[in-house]
Amino acid sequence: MQSEPETVCNVAISFDRCKITSVTCSCGNKDIFYCAHVVALSLYRIRKPDQVKLHLPISETLFQMNRDQLQKFVQYLITVHHTEVLPTAQKLADEILSQNSEINQVHGAPDPTAGASIDDENCWHLDEEQVQEQVKLFLSQGGYHGSGKQLNLLFAKVREMLKMRDSNGARMLTLITEQFMADPRLSLWRQQGTAMTDKYRQLWDELGALWMCIVLNPHCKLEQKSSWLKQLKKWNSVDVCPWEDGNHGNELPNLTNALPQGANANQDNMGQCKSLEYHHLPAHKLFEEGESYLTLAVEVALIGLGQQRIMPDGLYAQEKVCRNEEQLISKLQEIELDDTLVKIFRKQAVFLLEAGPYSGLGEVIHRESVPMHTFAKYLFTSLLPHDAELAYKTALRAMRLLVLESTAPSGDMSRPHHIASVVPNRYPRWFTLSHIESQQCELASTMLTAAKGDVRRLETVLESIQKNIHSSSHIFKLAQDAFKIATLMDSLPDITLLKVSLELGLQ
Repeated sequence: MQSEPETVCNVAISFDRCKITSVTCSCGNKDIFYCAHVVALSLYRIRKPDQVKLHLPISETLFQMNRDQLQKFVQYLITVHHTEVLPTAQKLADEILSQNSEINQVHGAPDPTAGASIDDENCWHLDEEQVQEQVKLFLSQGGYHGSGKQLNLLFAKVREMLKMRDSNGARMLTLITEQFMADPRLSLWRQQGTAMTDKYRQLWDELGALWMCIVLNPHCKLEQKSSWLKQLKKWNSVDVCPWEDGNHGNELPNLTNALPQGANANQDNMGQCKSLEYHHLPAHKLFEEGESYLTLAVEVALIGLGQQRIMPDGLYAQEKVCRNEEQLISKLQEIELDDTLVKIFRKQAVFLLEAGPYSGLGEVIHRESVPMHTFAKYLFTSLLPHDAELAYKTALRAMRLLVLESTAPSGDMSRPHHIASVVPNRYPRWFTLSHIESQQCELASTMLTAAKGDVRRLETVLESIQKNIHSSSHIFKLAQDAFKIATLMDSLPDITLLKVSLELGLQ
């Protein structure tokens, strides 16, 4: 097997305060990442620093030369790189010989080898043109040839940069977003009134999640956040920018326009929290002692999950609500609860029950508020070993499903804002309703299992099931579950549970 001929590449790397600020290589490889020759030279410089000769900035070297040496230096430089630098050298010579030229109005001359000023920003080298070209190429492939996988790799690279506090993370995401906004399919979908594909939507979701990470970064300066906010508003004002709920005006009626203004206020979307390790790290300058980053993260997650929020329009947006909730709860389930975290759970459960209209577990909620069944089931199982009374109170409060009621809860009809909140005989298009009802059934089954042997609680759970569950198939399933739990082989039959099973079966 004949080996390839050895090639010599000319590589140049610029450093500034321990960062590679620019690279060039004659190999001609075009990629977002450094070529093998740049990596090899960087490793050589790191591992054998004594073998790399250091030079003064070129301006200092030129300053030490006399007239003859300067002339020889210039002429040899032009001779070696005749075709590349001769036109530029001739142009500069003409400008220097002209007394009125712009170059003679400036004292001194630039020196790219002198490095940046201490006040100048320094960041790792990023080939912006290559980022734009590759994203444009991946998008043009329309989801084929693994383009979605390649774009997800780029997103993963941005996450890695953000984790390392590399300022290029925001730069790279800006370049990616600009190419997404320039995708001609957005305009085509808008003109045709059709929705984008689910795979493409998932890429936009990831794009939004990364921007959320950037703008919420506590280490960023206010001026940076202001510039990003300005840029995000600019993108949002473009006609082809996709709506978060997936509606373009032709797919489904926008039900949120018919809701009271207060019902839609301050509804924030939850991002995905991705963490690999869970342990307490002390947090500084906080109001209470004993708090850690883990307790704060858990508390914020519980607050977010428990917020009252309106169910968005469109199938994709509703599935996204359920998916995000389940993903966040699955992350919380990976954490082992200790005494400190149990206190957080107790405190937040009480707050959610007493927080009023801002809480999805408050006494009064909007008819089209996102149900709390999945979240309440997690709260119930977490609190049950430590505070059974609070666990049942939370779960029973979450059992309601007002969207299936014929009218919203009545209020003080003498006040106009209460009249606006009553929408009789209107069933909004909840595409995920079957999933929501199954989660309601799971919550009820969990309570029945835990209440075995407790007559008072079994009667309370039965009453809640009869009041809030409207699906006959789910009621029958609960009757079966109650019968199985009551007649387990390792214990005597539970008479109360058998009665619950009978009542549910007859219903």
